[in-house]
Amino acid sequence: MSTQVATSSENFLHQHGPEAWAQTLADLLPSIHEVDRHATQIWFAFFPLALLRALEQSPDPEKLAQALLLQGNYFLKDQIDSSHKFLYGHRSWPAVKQAVAEFAGTGATPVGAQSLDRAIRDVTARVAAQTGVEESLVVGITAVAFMTLQQVGAEAFKAAPGTIHIDAKHARKSAAQVLKERARDDGQGLFGFLRTTDKKWTVVFDENDESRRFKMVQMQEIASGAATDHRDWHTLDARCTVNEGPIPVQCRSASCGTCWVGVLGGADNLTEVGKRERRQMPDFGYIHTDEPRPLIRLACQAQGTGPVSIVIPPWNGVFGKYLRNAHDASPDSGNIDAKNSDAPNFSE
Repeated sequence: MSTQVATSSENFLHQHGPEAWAQTLADLLPSIHEVDRHATQIWFAFFPLALLRALEQSPDPEKLAQALLLQGNYFLKDQIDSSHKFLYGHRSWPAVKQAVAEFAGTGATPVGAQSLDRAIRDVTARVAAQTGVEESLVVGITAVAFMTLQQVGAEAFKAAPGTIHIDAKHARKSAAQVLKERARDDGQGLFGFLRTTDKKWTVVFDENDESRRFKMVQMQEIASGAATDHRDWHTLDARCTVNEGPIPVQCRSASCGTCWVGVLGGADNLTEVGKRERRQMPDFGYIHTDEPRPLIRLACQAQGTGPVSIVIPPWNGVFGKYLRNAHDASPDSGNIDAKNSDAPNFSE
């Protein structure tokens, strides 16, 4: 965070905690284009404000990070321009970043921004008018920009170059083309109708790179399918085990939480969440939902019955129970307080 005096706009953002953001996102979702509706929710799951607050409030953040088994790059400040490249709205990032940076530089909360929802919508409308891009394609990335500003501070946010992290070919794709590709079924050959357990499905883990995909057979776990991809992913991501594919995996039994992924498309082509996965996910801190096929899954548990488009988060850890216990121990139930202990309490 910046050491400079915060602007009124920054103070305005800091008044909004995880619950306020959850409500704001729920209010915004109907206005977000289908191509980014899931992606926006996944991004907010990947970069939870509650975890950042716990680390900031800890007397020893490094010790807490070790206790929470955090691996990879979990700080948004290190990936301001790239964290959201899986959103279609990433194409509008330069204009959105500039508009939100202007918001951060104002001496007072802009007129009409009585709520976080309203502030995001106002900036969205301004960017859409300037660029000619449909508002529904901008609102998701604008919400992401506001959260990024809140987490990293105005100084770091403005200092980021605001570049697009996809190539020109993929940047030219329309939202309709992306949705069509997500909905495309895999051909099973001339006698595909006879295939049963040996059907093979494509798993895309970067929609902006044709080389980033692998196959899984019918009812195979995503992680097991990924393990057939023996390219050198360990060099790109130290969390990946050599010759075990692009998805970090340790236990394969829903015990470590290493293999969580976001599902951009094809959620219905995965088996429903089992008891173990449903019990563990809130403890990891990734998601708490009763949905049978949610947008955040454990790749070692979700089995495929069709093609899927996923995104792999840049980090993993186990912090859900710690945050709940810290919350319960806090005098103010609306404030995540990590001051009492740097060791997570995983007791029931």
